Amino acid sequence: MSFIQVRNLWQQYGDHVVLEGLNLDVAEGEFCTLVGTSGCGKSTFLRLLLGQERASRGQILLDGQPLAGEPDPSRGVVFQRYSVFPHLTVLDNVALGLELPRAPWLGRLLGGHKREAREQAAALLAKVGLGQALGNYPAQLSGGMQQRLAIAQALIMRPRVLLLDEPFGALDPGIRKDMHALLLQLWRETHLTVFMVTHDLSEGFSLGTRLMVFDKVRVDPQAPQAYGARVTYDLPLNSARSAARAAAAPLAAVFPTPTGI
Repeated sequence: MSFIQVRNLWQQYGDHVVLEGLNLDVAEGEFCTLVGTSGCGKSTFLRLLLGQERASRGQILLDGQPLAGEPDPSRGVVFQRYSVFPHLTVLDNVALGLELPRAPWLGRLLGGHKREAREQAAALLAKVGLGQALGNYPAQLSGGMQQRLAIAQALIMRPRVLLLDEPFGALDPGIRKDMHALLLQLWRETHLTVFMVTHDLSEGFSLGTRLMVFDKVRVDPQAPQAYGARVTYDLPLNSARSAARAAAAPLAAVFPTPTGI
């Protein structure tokens, strides 16, 4: 059985149909890049996967069960605009992801639990290249460093699915290349299933193990919003990289097992 199943998925807002009749089967650990023209439903599909929106029709199954109707720890997300807390240090931005679910009233853990959460956050930040910036604030970081921080925020809860909405679109080409290498390294090591929206076709081909092209197959000039997009091309990519990844280190190699948090 597929890890993620999309069955006859429709999304529309009033008379505006954005997605229509979407059907997909995604295996665990695939790196799916989503490309297509602006407004063809790529980001809408990502929001449906995240649980920010409910489908008008159809369903999404995760491991055979209906996808949770709101965001939960099984799905991490990174947006193009940096989703970090400007008033918190780099370390606190990431440790907060472990503290809030376990201390919803205070918002902070205490004693040994707090120390363990911060140790885990520091280990992950070192993994993404921010080990020397733990006490800095986001405003003191470059754009690439802020995206590294956003990725660490998404990964600290050990999601099974990572959703990326044009995460590198605002970065300079040289920094984007470094971020590509980091993302592929993390993907190999964590066994995540990744969905990444990009407007850069070369980025989609170079990063993904599967490229999905979103487009409308039906167009009515008199009613341009009457029909939605589907996946018109679904191309397997980088089969050698997929095979090599299967032998990579498991999730525990990146995230130490918590003891008592």
